[in-house]
Amino acid sequence: MEVDGKATRLALFNLSTPNMRAFHMAWIAFFLCFFAWFGVAPLMAVVRGELQLTKEQVGWCIIGSVAATVFARLLAGWMCDRIGPRLTYTGLLLLGSIPVMAIGLADDFKTFLLFRVMIGAIGASFVITQYHTSRMFAANCVGTANATAAGWGNLGGGVTQLAMPLLFATLVGWGLTEAVSWRVAMIVVGVLCALTGVAYYFCTQDTPEGNFRELRAAGKMPRVQATKGAFGEAARDRRVWALFLIYGACFGMELTIDNIAVLYFIDYFDYFKTLEQAEALRTAGMIAAMFGGMNLFARAVGGLIADRCGNRWGLDGRVKWLFIALFGEGIGLMLFSQATTLSLAIPLMITFAMFVKMSNGATYAVVPFINRRALGAVSGIVGAGGNLGAVAFGFLLKVEGLDWHSALFIAGIAVTCISFASFAITFREGAEARPSLDLPAVEPVPA
Repeated sequence: MEVDGKATRLALFNLSTPNMRAFHMAWIAFFLCFFAWFGVAPLMAVVRGELQLTKEQVGWCIIGSVAATVFARLLAGWMCDRIGPRLTYTGLLLLGSIPVMAIGLADDFKTFLLFRVMIGAIGASFVITQYHTSRMFAANCVGTANATAAGWGNLGGGVTQLAMPLLFATLVGWGLTEAVSWRVAMIVVGVLCALTGVAYYFCTQDTPEGNFRELRAAGKMPRVQATKGAFGEAARDRRVWALFLIYGACFGMELTIDNIAVLYFIDYFDYFKTLEQAEALRTAGMIAAMFGGMNLFARAVGGLIADRCGNRWGLDGRVKWLFIALFGEGIGLMLFSQATTLSLAIPLMITFAMFVKMSNGATYAVVPFINRRALGAVSGIVGAGGNLGAVAFGFLLKVEGLDWHSALFIAGIAVTCISFASFAITFREGAEARPSLDLPAVEPVPA
């Protein structure tokens, strides 16, 4: 069944419709982008030793990996509104693959940091993924579609924690040095990103009816000039900034854990001090992969519950579920931060991860209903909030004299407080009555 060409359900095994082709290509592309974005993170113990990085320099690498994404996500949302998600994603994958491969040329801290910052731009893939699925699915299931596509894409952050140490160990086993092995591993990932960019161009279209260029030429879609001012409308809406803060607290924390998980376990748990470096990397990577692995279903669960709450209680039901999920994340993070044994840290990390992913899914189950005309702008601003949150957490982690146990506990307090920002998200009565997300109507900013 379709509403204005939009799918009203996720038919996962049906590739005959443009809706489902876009869905599958979007999450696959995001998966590879996320994999490339954090591909070097589980190998930082090796990189740190080879380049002789200090704690402060490692901190700057963590911050640099997410800083550029703030601006890239704003640009991606703007581009989606103008040229469509198909061309935007293709360009991002092809251009983003260059620094992913080029980081293998780094031979000191400055060049490594430069390429780490440039790789961060590939994180803008999230905005395009959410934009494309929002265009393809009707209001009754758009939260589920957005959360599932993003969750399966975010899974790349978990898989890379496991796969990159294994690829590194394999290359070392083939006779390559450790210095060469991590570099070759990144080249492999970069090539995969470039190939996916080509596939995205040929396998998808912007909307169920066709591409932006053809639809505008046929008069079936407003021309680019008609979208001017949309970014300003989104930026003046307090609800957008509330979601900006909320996404910084949930996705920002996910990015932070993806960046530090392996180092955190190796440096703060005595068990790893008894292992060889390669074995410590593999073991810590397997544990860290559990955090990202929750994206297999937890983010989708967050979106699904939001859709169920929305179908029963309206948009207010979606917002109340968002508060519950984010509040649970804050409490879970504080508990996880105080664990000092693996037997306690692992189950607490998994519980905390469940709430992180559900909060992510719940956030983007609300985003499509904020401003339909400025969907790309809203998605971009909120998505940028996730990275700005990661930047803030990164500065916290690099404070001298503050161990990461204490830093994460402080972060947990911040997340818990930010969860109350969800009460600033209100809607006009009947705002969800219109099922199509393509309508040009703009919800007024609540007073």
